[in-house]
Amino acid sequence: MILDTDGLVIKVSGTGESDRIVTLLTKEYGVLRAFVRGAKKVKSRSLSATQLFSYSSFSIYRGRDAYIVDDARPIEVFFSLRDDIERLALAQYFCELAAELAPQESEADAYLRVMLNSLHFLAGGKRPQTFLKAVTELRMLCFAGYMPDLVACAGCAVYADDGMRFDIEGGRLFCPRCRGAGERVTPGVLTAMRHICYSEDGRVYSFTLPDEGLHALAGVVERYLTAHIQKRFRTLDFYKAL
Repeated sequence: MILDTDGLVIKVSGTGESDRIVTLLTKEYGVLRAFVRGAKKVKSRSLSATQLFSYSSFSIYRGRDAYIVDDARPIEVFFSLRDDIERLALAQYFCELAAELAPQESEADAYLRVMLNSLHFLAGGKRPQTFLKAVTELRMLCFAGYMPDLVACAGCAVYADDGMRFDIEGGRLFCPRCRGAGERVTPGVLTAMRHICYSEDGRVYSFTLPDEGLHALAGVVERYLTAHIQKRFRTLDFYKAL
């Protein structure tokens, strides 16, 4: 069976002298791991299309034991991510996060859209890195079934209050009167979190916060991710060490 799909290369490893194994995030088939013969040869048609961060059109068939890329043609190659070590490290973290959260061999269009949009903004320097990190993490968590309940206070259903607290473990809000567990979030950070979770794809990147608010947003989202995924991402450790 031949699979024709567009996908983003989120991981690359070598095998043999000239071959590659790539992990792809695809629209129709989610995360796929596939073998690419001769991909490292200078004259290979698949050389640029199977590099890390390449968004390409793939023709893939299933062999006896593995998927094999029969043809690959680049659509967009995010070369400029390699010009800056921080952008490169953050992009690698996004890829590791997608590999962890996106489904394998089933539809993953939403994950692919947020990855492509975040890499586009990151490569062009069009949004702050703290902004893109928070959006990408929280949006993917929502897709993966970890959407927090940010509609209103879990105790009394009040929508807004200056003293709202966010329960990291439970993914719920509490107002001061209900005295629930959690850390205080400012109205601006809460509005941003609601926007990331509930807005349509075309609007998810269309909000602003001052630098202080962005750092607070990035911190609470990362703590929420850590609490619910319970995995250490080596690429995130590297990015934060820079």
